[in-house]
Amino acid sequence: MNISLTGKTALVTGGNTGIGRAIALALAQAGADVMLTYFSNPGEQTVTAIRALGRKSLALRMDATDSGEVNRVVPELARALDGHIDILINNAGHLVGRVPVAEMSDEHWHRVINVNLSSAFYCTRAALPYMYTGWGRIVNMSSLAARNGGGPGAVAYGAAKAGLLGLTRGLAKELPPRGITVNAVAPGLILETPFHDTFNTEEGRQAAIATIPLRRGGVPDDVAGTVLFLVSDLAGFITGEVTEINGGAWFK
Repeated sequence: MNISLTGKTALVTGGNTGIGRAIALALAQAGADVMLTYFSNPGEQTVTAIRALGRKSLALRMDATDSGEVNRVVPELARALDGHIDILINNAGHLVGRVPVAEMSDEHWHRVINVNLSSAFYCTRAALPYMYTGWGRIVNMSSLAARNGGGPGAVAYGAAKAGLLGLTRGLAKELPPRGITVNAVAPGLILETPFHDTFNTEEGRQAAIATIPLRRGGVPDDVAGTVLFLVSDLAGFITGEVTEINGGAWFK
């Protein structure tokens, strides 16, 4: 069965690089018009690639930790999508830095929680008025860190990503009357992303790969393919679930 999103509209936060870019392109290739937000890296290359597929696309800068800014930018992108959003991908997130708890400031804790958890709440709340067609999909970007606590100095990140699982399940109970399913994905080691280029070493990557039964790291398209399934009609009876994308490094 082919997945078609023709006529659907999507918003991908943090959709300019890495996993977010792969998801945005996959949605566009399936037929959706796709809007993006970014914070530090402009998304014009991704927008150009989406438009080359014949889809509408626009990228706007947005600090997803600022609820006022979210409440301004999301409606602007919704208007560019003919006034409605069918698919919301809460992908914006960041490790920020590796800090042991004994050395962690309040500022660092709140920054990590805000960029990974509060951002998904703000964006969902802002998007819901535009998700009114009786068909909707929300996918939240969690992490293997939500399951295993994360690597060194990543307690705040693991806590934030675990919080996303609770947010996902709460929304999955609240939104069915509106025809909206809500799921999460929890990637493990995904290479070719700014995350591991910034916060990991080659030795660290190879050590992680040695613990993965499939004996390789993931790539952004591994995550994008799963998200594409979850937002399709093939997954219409799936909600409140967390899909692990880690090559067998952790499973229930």
